[in-house]
Amino acid sequence: MSVAKEQGERARVAPISTPTDLGSDATRDISAAMNLILADVFALYLKTKNFHWHVSGPHFRDYHLMLDEQGDELYGMTDPIAERVRKVGGRTMTSIGHIARTQRVLDNDADYVQPLDMLAELCDDSKNLAARLREAHSVCDTYNDTATASLIENWIDATERRTWFLFEASRRGDGTGH
Repeated sequence: MSVAKEQGERARVAPISTPTDLGSDATRDISAAMNLILADVFALYLKTKNFHWHVSGPHFRDYHLMLDEQGDELYGMTDPIAERVRKVGGRTMTSIGHIARTQRVLDNDADYVQPLDMLAELCDDSKNLAARLREAHSVCDTYNDTATASLIENWIDATERRTWFLFEASRRGDGTGH
């Protein structure tokens, strides 16, 4: 059997392992950083949807629509994050339990949360996510993983936008609404 054919056969029967030019340390560290981000994004997505489903009050429509939009943005991040982990040779989240054990975003299981408290909590969570994305970016920089770093840069910008919107929407206005 030729060497190429032997290598091909080993690859077909080997455990899941995506070939990459990144070293094993890079695969380990980038995968770990991005799996933490993935768990946080899933947790923040579900918290955002929870608040979207349970918001009430005179600004219901505005908050409901904003939270739905933000939930869609968060959910939209999950597949690219997981696929990046796989592209660098790592393994990613396998279950809700895995996410729950890994997430750093705190759940909110309260029966009722005031709408402005919802927005403030999500604002803080989003601000923390931006900081954690920057930490993951640093890991990527260490290993010259420009592809993951460039995705993270876009996610930082989108996260900062969500933070800004949540902050502005949660400010208490005067009697005129300003």
